[in-house]
Amino acid sequence: METNRRLTFIDLFCGAGGLAEGFRQAGFTSVFAVEHDKSAAETYRTNFNHEVFVGPIEKLKTIPVNADIIIGGPPCQGFSPLGKMSPAANHFKLNKLWKHYFRIVSEVLPRVFVIENVPEILKSNDFIILKKTARKLGYKIQSKILYAVDYGVPQGRRRAFIIGCKDAEPLFPEPTGELMTVRDAIGDLPLVPDGRNWHIGRNPTKKSLERYKCVPPGGNRFDLMRRRPDIAPNCWLNKPTGSTDVFGRLEWDKPSLTIRTEFFKPEKGRYLHPKAHRPITHREAARLQTFPDSFIFCGTKTDVAKQIGNAVPPKLAYNVALAVREVLLPTRKKSRVVKKHETIQELSA
Repeated sequence: METNRRLTFIDLFCGAGGLAEGFRQAGFTSVFAVEHDKSAAETYRTNFNHEVFVGPIEKLKTIPVNADIIIGGPPCQGFSPLGKMSPAANHFKLNKLWKHYFRIVSEVLPRVFVIENVPEILKSNDFIILKKTARKLGYKIQSKILYAVDYGVPQGRRRAFIIGCKDAEPLFPEPTGELMTVRDAIGDLPLVPDGRNWHIGRNPTKKSLERYKCVPPGGNRFDLMRRRPDIAPNCWLNKPTGSTDVFGRLEWDKPSLTIRTEFFKPEKGRYLHPKAHRPITHREAARLQTFPDSFIFCGTKTDVAKQIGNAVPPKLAYNVALAVREVLLPTRKKSRVVKKHETIQELSA
């Protein structure tokens, strides 16, 4: 069997291209993408060198190309626990965008489709309908929650993957056995941001700097409240319980927690550098997400932070892509789908 032919994919809700970067590293070629955010679309276009449909997927009437695979992450705010805290968001509409994903699947009929989302989607009524839709189109469908740490990603991020296959049973990657830490990811970068390739710092106030100094590796806002209540925010002092991640400091020899879109704000999570008295930079966040330094980001600081935080870690995507490749181009020798390491919870149909 031919094992070296060009395998192509279409990326829906592509964002900056974290999922696509992992598939590219596994030997796949992006041929078309859809993204409503202009700066994210520009990042994708710059890195994958083809046009991107920029706009709501609802306005895309037809796909101009065919492909072996369709990949993508429909918006997940309505499924996410954090998203549910934001009543202003039109979650009902966002939750239904997966139907447009399947409208395009029904048009292209790829051999495989891959959906990435928050774990909560697997407990939703939408997932029940999604499975029925896929099966009516002739796909065998499986889903798993993948823990990024277990695939050599230096970040404790859990994401749901839903895979449908036309002519075979879906495969998921096996454990990789590689534990990567914050030190592995960013230990070689200058402690003082040099401004190169998004290694950019902020200019904290004197009070903020004093607050940072109160938090040890692995510590959080409670260390600040205990050590210097005189400079701790009153809202924290009046709330002695709560999240242990807020105003937290990373540790060198552990993975980070989930990198979200406002990683440059320590009050949003465990984003203080393990040693330097500052939040992590955009480059450090991109490294923790496993983007290669050669990946080009386009847009403002806020735009790029959003792109990084919303992305699928490319190294996680790479391992998923290897499993998909094994479905499409099976090798004669039965071996582990991937070389590295993984902890998976199966919640599938």
